[in-house]
Amino acid sequence: MRGTILTGAAVVLAVLPNIGTSHTSGQHVYRGYYDHHIDTYLLTDVSDKSIATSMHINYSAGLKTVKGLPDQYFVKGRAAAGQLTVFGSEPGEPDYNPLWEVIWVTWKPGVEPVLLGRDDQINALAKAGKLTETDAHIVLNAPILTTGEGK
Repeated sequence: MRGTILTGAAVVLAVLPNIGTSHTSGQHVYRGYYDHHIDTYLLTDVSDKSIATSMHINYSAGLKTVKGLPDQYFVKGRAAAGQLTVFGSEPGEPDYNPLWEVIWVTWKPGVEPVLLGRDDQINALAKAGKLTETDAHIVLNAPILTTGEGK
């Protein structure tokens, strides 16, 4: 077993030379929903200067030009208790990408917010006139680290 691990490490080092040693960076890990289960993710870069400053992450103007990304939904204003961001994809899905198009979700007046846990649910509620989806024209680099934790 030990020989197998060392061989695997040697293969990685051969493919990625000079990657250095790993260490804990102290980055915040966030949680979000995908298909009603919880994934964890990092926020590393964003195409909006004010968000970069407020979140203490990197600003990258070039991200704004990337198109065809999966959506990441953020509820603005009123929300159900326990509401987290909602991903439109996750690792293992054919359209997964660590870059995300930010979509603001807002509940319409008079509608009682429910916990949103999947993109199809959000799209159906928008079609039913219960909430609005607005493209924020912001791209996030938010790689998902773990998938499938319970609700």
